[in-house]
Amino acid sequence: MLFEKKALGLEICNDGARIALVEGKRAMPFLSAFGAASFPADTVKFSLRENNVLNPAAFVAAIREMYLKLLTNVRQVCVSLPDSTGRIILLDVETRFKSRDEGAEIIRWKLKKNFPYDINEAHLDYQVIQQKETGEISLLVSLIARQVVRQYEDLLVEAGLEPNRIDFTTFNLYNLFSQRLDLAGNSFLITCHGGVLGILIFYDGMLEFCRAKELPGSNPDANRIFRELNSSFLVHQEKYPNHSSTEAFCIYSADDAEAFCALVSEATGLEPVLLDVERVIDRSKGPSVDKQTLRTLTVALGAATRNL
Repeated sequence: MLFEKKALGLEICNDGARIALVEGKRAMPFLSAFGAASFPADTVKFSLRENNVLNPAAFVAAIREMYLKLLTNVRQVCVSLPDSTGRIILLDVETRFKSRDEGAEIIRWKLKKNFPYDINEAHLDYQVIQQKETGEISLLVSLIARQVVRQYEDLLVEAGLEPNRIDFTTFNLYNLFSQRLDLAGNSFLITCHGGVLGILIFYDGMLEFCRAKELPGSNPDANRIFRELNSSFLVHQEKYPNHSSTEAFCIYSADDAEAFCALVSEATGLEPVLLDVERVIDRSKGPSVDKQTLRTLTVALGAATRNL
């Protein structure tokens, strides 16, 4: 190819925003430019129902300045929001549907009594995981309040960007390493990024358990993480008593990754594989980036590669 394809990914997180411009192939892209921005205090407060951006002017100024420093004409961006801004649900439905719209209506009807606000006010997307022998259809459903997502879209456009995909942090972490993870049949994926513990459990290559838990404090307590892991595994075992995992994987963006892996090993009884961002990015091209900076860009990179 004469020109490499370029893609932009943006992470909105507790301490600001990170942006990554990647080029090349989906299997092994390279980082061509990146940036980070901090928001003034009380700029963003993540919420399920209310507008998240409390100081729109400061938000737009920080995003615009960060983007302009990339010196790129790529405007389309895949955006990653914290898991706490929406809901991810694994849902089994008994009714088969003929169209995507009909499927969405069935999901809304099934969830309306147990949702924290009017589900008709939520933007809903879903993916069919499998059709079971019992006739049930297993779905992965994502929901976010229209008011919340609309504000982000409007402010990012004001900052000079064109958001074309919006997803949650845990799934953008998965996306960056999906080619490795898809080779595993029965496995755990445990992520810890931005104060959120993510737990994904796969059986025969299909997702059958998903949980994202926000942890208090900037340095999550090891005992709290261990309890959350144990409680999640117990819930999974109660639903699938005959399913067991043979592999475990970790994604951890802080310095003490070895300690986190040891914690996961104790909770799962498996020796986890630490998925390293350096192994999925072509380091022979682009600017020189130290390992810790690259780790902080993991979510933005995962988002960017969705557009390659």
